[in-house]
Amino acid sequence: MRIVIALGGNAMTSSDGRARPEDQAAAVAAAAEPVADLVVAGHEVLLTHGNGPQVGNLLLKNELAAAVVPPVPLDWCGAQTQATIGALLLSALDAALQRRGSTRRTAALVSRTLVAGDDPGFAEPTKPIGRYLPEDEARLMIEHGQHFVEVPDRGWRRVVASPEPLECLDGPAADTLLAQGYLVVCSGGGGIPTVRHEDGSLHGIEAVIDKDLTAALIATHTRADVLVIATDVDSAVTDWGTSYAKPIGEVTAAEMRSIAHDQGFAAGSMGPKVEAVTRFAEQGDGTGIITSLGRIAQAIEGHLGTRVVRG
Repeated sequence: MRIVIALGGNAMTSSDGRARPEDQAAAVAAAAEPVADLVVAGHEVLLTHGNGPQVGNLLLKNELAAAVVPPVPLDWCGAQTQATIGALLLSALDAALQRRGSTRRTAALVSRTLVAGDDPGFAEPTKPIGRYLPEDEARLMIEHGQHFVEVPDRGWRRVVASPEPLECLDGPAADTLLAQGYLVVCSGGGGIPTVRHEDGSLHGIEAVIDKDLTAALIATHTRADVLVIATDVDSAVTDWGTSYAKPIGEVTAAEMRSIAHDQGFAAGSMGPKVEAVTRFAEQGDGTGIITSLGRIAQAIEGHLGTRVVRG
């Protein structure tokens, strides 16, 4: 079975959200264990990941050093975090596989995701990133071409476009590596946002792509049997936070569309996860799953988790 697993960016930090190097290394080592179990069970695995906390650290460095060196563009931040997290994952996965007696090889791709240069998000950026700044610090970043908005009683915060992912440009490379027996890390952080100019050339652009939507795209491209959005709960839930809360089990894509319409899942948390697994199920015969990292195997076997099928 070919499985795409999307790890949240917080899966690469400590439980209290700290993102020191040692925190990230420990969290990645823990995340590698259930992934290695799937590989040893005979599955082909492509792993993708978030990078929010890590990009946040780079943005903070940008701000602190803005008066000395020009800030690094956001697409560069994505590329840097893909490489860093990829290296951590490779070492952790290699160690976990070795402990299980597996000789499966691993590879990480610094990978791009195509977006439309005329995507509506670029005209009016709304995706908040980074920390709140006092006005004088925000003005310095604005002079470097960044877009900030004032939030009453909080300060100034950067906003960027979050365009729709159209194509995983390096998906063919991932597909080839999977076919050659590699455990592949690809499309981290939603992929490096990239636009194609009229002459056909490709260029990075400052934006943030939703990692879960890109995970659905790469899962479809690589003809995965299963897409797993790994989060910190065993399943998506209706009526969250009320006495009527109920886990969502196996549903068709059409049923999930109806549930999502009624529930209004939050755009910053469960909403993109539900949309991703639903898109994946709609576009083929695969199953989209939302579950916790440590229970992926049980969810794949059909024993728990939110499972979305084409129907």
